[in-house]
Amino acid sequence: MAETRTRSRSAARPATRRKRASSRSAAARIQVMDTTLRDGEQTPEVAYTPAEKLQLARMLLTDVGVDRIEIAQTRVSEGEREAARRIARWARRADLLPRVELMGYCDGKLSVDWIVEVGARVLNLLVKGSERHCLGQLRTTPEKHRAKVAETVRYARRRRLGVNVYLEDWSSGVRDSFDYVFSMVKLLIDLKVQRIYLADTLGVLGPADVTRYVGLMTSTWPDVHFEFHAHNDYGLATANCLAAVQAGARGVHTSVNGMGERAGNTRLAEVVAAIHDTTELRTGADESRLVAVSKLVETFSGKDVSANAPVVGRDVFTQTGGIHADGDAKGALYETKLAPGRFGQKRRYALGKLAGKASLEQNLRLLGIELSEENRALVLQRIVELGDKKHTVVPEDLRFIIADVLKTPRDQLVRVDSYSVTVGSDELPRAEVELSLRGKKAHGEATGDGGYDAFMNALKKAARKFRLPVPRLEDYRVRIPPGGRTGALVETVITWKGGGSEDGSFSTLGVDSDQLAAAVIATEKMLNAVAARRRSPRGRR
Repeated sequence: MAETRTRSRSAARPATRRKRASSRSAAARIQVMDTTLRDGEQTPEVAYTPAEKLQLARMLLTDVGVDRIEIAQTRVSEGEREAARRIARWARRADLLPRVELMGYCDGKLSVDWIVEVGARVLNLLVKGSERHCLGQLRTTPEKHRAKVAETVRYARRRRLGVNVYLEDWSSGVRDSFDYVFSMVKLLIDLKVQRIYLADTLGVLGPADVTRYVGLMTSTWPDVHFEFHAHNDYGLATANCLAAVQAGARGVHTSVNGMGERAGNTRLAEVVAAIHDTTELRTGADESRLVAVSKLVETFSGKDVSANAPVVGRDVFTQTGGIHADGDAKGALYETKLAPGRFGQKRRYALGKLAGKASLEQNLRLLGIELSEENRALVLQRIVELGDKKHTVVPEDLRFIIADVLKTPRDQLVRVDSYSVTVGSDELPRAEVELSLRGKKAHGEATGDGGYDAFMNALKKAARKFRLPVPRLEDYRVRIPPGGRTGALVETVITWKGGGSEDGSFSTLGVDSDQLAAAVIATEKMLNAVAARRRSPRGRR
């Protein structure tokens, strides 16, 4: 029998290829079924509340615009039942109920009745797609399993449910036991199921395998609606989905942020962008909403999105090398079709030790700030210094650095050459400071009520050797740029009283990635202001 099928497929191949090509030209739109709320919830330590599931369902269907969503599996818990009921109720009112699917099992009437009871209308029936799984897990024969499948599908039809079928472990079945797969698909066609889901359950296929085996399915049954369900165990889920749709699959399954067990499922944002940019096919997903849904899933799941995750990651549209910024400025030489504006993102130019003039100029242009060439050089020098401390400057930091540089005395008479502050739980904070003035050095040691207080007491001792008066600290303010980043720069503004100032008080500013270092920079500026006043004729009166 197997030999007869092989000959008939071979003989029919030219006709079926023409038929498939015709079908594809009419169906150039690839359907996206998102399973964030079902397969994605199999991520370790992730469980969504019914309210969270409803919010995500609404966003995926009405905002992002995926074709369908899979929201739950039957008979799991009362919480799962309540979530399914809420989503079905909302979807019915929004006239979206046919686009909401639930996974169920060949368990007689149980799964079907569960779905009907929550008010949903589509069953995704889980069927063994490999003989190995059928014999090893179900401990039954292929014939008995097919009989159970037929019984469940027919009962679902009597309860007026639409039926799709997952071929679990299809990737192994099509390779190792095609006769088993052939018999199962033939049954499903006879049962008139709506769609057949080809599952690479263990993520074992590569793109060449997908091209071969999905192509075998679509050429053998060109009129059947096949969709590909990938897992990312080798990091190939997106590439495998591309191979699947190019081989004739009419849909792919995704999960926001690649949520799912083990290495997860196909990432929604990645595969949508890849289909749009590397094939002639299209999806119905709204690219501009992919980042928003990614952040919502990140919040609800508690699972952080990697900074370099394609499309949705924090850093993926950030150029760090100065040569890249220069190329973009001279003609968008480092831009591609993967433009940040498509996804509601913005291109950024990171500022660190690798930054060059072009990186700084790109950021200044975004902020609407103009600096002289001399000041640009000083700002860039400060950025590189911070980069050596492993700090990457972002645009929110840049205003602080500019203010810091512009308020630094050009003639720096006094320098804090070195300092050390030791703070322990069982002893007073201790500090050592070394100052220099016109080639002379002075050293001071002291304790204090806190780290900065100890530093100031030591500084006063050193400054006394230069006969420099140290003003009284009147106010001390610290802030970081908006965004709440723990690695943000710190801006410290200190107001001083005395020290030769005509109006009695003046302020100095320091910026650094370390709070104490920022305060030391501000204090060094104070010493230079005092020294400059002492040098001026007005300051000596």
